[in-house]
Amino acid sequence: MKVLLIGSGGREHALAWKLAQSPRLTKLYAAPGNPGIAEEATLVAIDTDDQQAVLAFCQAEAIDFIVVGPEAPLVAGLADTLRAAGFAVFGPSAAAAQLEGSKGFTKDICAKYSIPTGAYQRFTEAAPAKAYIRAQGAPIVIKADGLAAGKGVTVAMALDEALAAVDSCFDGAFGAAGAEVVVEAYLDGEEASFFCLCDGTHALALASAQDHKRVGDGDTGPNTGGMGAYSPAPVMTEEMVARTMKEIIEPTIRGMADSGHPFSGVLFAGLMITRKGPELIEYNVRFGDPETQVLMMRLKSDLLPLLHAAATGTLDQVDAEWRNEAALTVVMASRGYPGRYDKNTPITALPDADAKTKIFHAGTAIRDGQLVATGGRVLNVTAMGDTVGAAKATAYAALDRVEWDNGFSRSDIGWQAVAREQP
Repeated sequence: MKVLLIGSGGREHALAWKLAQSPRLTKLYAAPGNPGIAEEATLVAIDTDDQQAVLAFCQAEAIDFIVVGPEAPLVAGLADTLRAAGFAVFGPSAAAAQLEGSKGFTKDICAKYSIPTGAYQRFTEAAPAKAYIRAQGAPIVIKADGLAAGKGVTVAMALDEALAAVDSCFDGAFGAAGAEVVVEAYLDGEEASFFCLCDGTHALALASAQDHKRVGDGDTGPNTGGMGAYSPAPVMTEEMVARTMKEIIEPTIRGMADSGHPFSGVLFAGLMITRKGPELIEYNVRFGDPETQVLMMRLKSDLLPLLHAAATGTLDQVDAEWRNEAALTVVMASRGYPGRYDKNTPITALPDADAKTKIFHAGTAIRDGQLVATGGRVLNVTAMGDTVGAAKATAYAALDRVEWDNGFSRSDIGWQAVAREQP
C-alpha cells in the first residue's frame, strides 16, 4: 500500500515511525515532513494548504491511502477533496471536523444528545459575555471558538482574569478563532486524554494518556501545546473507559450521523474525571501531540490496517493490542516558548534510539548540513518502562544526552502517576 502522510510535527514523526513498520506498506511519502520523518518516509515538497496540489500528487503517484495528521487541513476540507476524487482518507470531513473547529458546535452536540459536559453559553460580543461571567463567578473557563493552536483557552480562577480573557479574544489575539467565545463552567477533577477510532458507525477504543499543558514545573505558567505526556492514564480505569465509551463517545457518533455529518477518523476526547464520572472538556479530531508519541510506543498492533479500517467503514473487523509497559515523553522546547524564541539554533547531538527510547522530531530542519530548531516545541524524548517512573527515568537520561544549548524542558513530567506508584 502506497501511503501519503500529511504533516510535519512530532505527532507525524510518531505516526510515520509506526506506519513504516507495517508489512502492508510498500511506500511511505510525507508532506512536508521534517528531518526525523525523513528517516522513515520520502519527503514531498508540496504546500499542504493547496488541496489541488495534494490531489495532483496523489493522482500522479497512484497513492492508495492518505493519513492527515494536523487539524487545520481537516477543518479546511482536505479529506473531502481527496475523497471526492476516489481516495481513501483517514480523517473527518470538514463538516465533522467542526467538533474541533468550533467549540460551540461541540457544546451544542453535547446539549442535544445529553453528553456530560460543563454548562455553557456562546457569545459574539464582549458585553453579554462579561455579564454572564459576572453572574456565574469564578473559577470559569473562556474559550476562543475556533482553532487557536491549543492556546485559545483560559481557565480563569479570578473574575478579572476571565474578563481580560474575553477582551483578548474579541481584540483579535486569536484572529478569526476568537470572533465567537464560549464561556463554560469550570470542571473540578483530574484530566485525561482518551482516543478512539471511528468509521462513521463503529468505534474502537485505543488508549488513554495524560499531558502537561503548563510550561513550568508543578503545572505553573502559561498553557502550551503540551510539554510532555505519558500513557496509560491511571485515572482511566476499565470502568471509566467503559463509561466514556457509553456516555460520551457512542452518543457523539450517533449524534454526528443523525446530524448528517458521520465522523470517521480519530476522536481525541479531552476529559475531566469528576466525582460524577467522565465529562467532556473538548474534542479534537486528530491524534494528540505529544500524546501520539507515547501511544505509538505502546501500540503492539500494526497501525496501518487500523487507520485504513476507520477510513473504509470496516472498523468492526479489527482490534488493537497494547503493550503493558508505560510510555512517557518529554518535550524539549526553544527557550522563550510559548512566547518569542530564537529560530535556527543548532542541535549538535542526539542520542541513538534503542528498544526503549526514541526521539521524535517536531520543529526541526536541516540548514547547511546542520540540524537546527525551527519551532517552539522541537524534540520529543520518549521512553518505555515497566512503570511510569521507570519510563520517566529512561526518558530524562536520554534527554541529558541531547546537545542543544537553546533547549529547555520540564523536569517533572508524569509526576501525578509517579506519586501514585509510591508505596
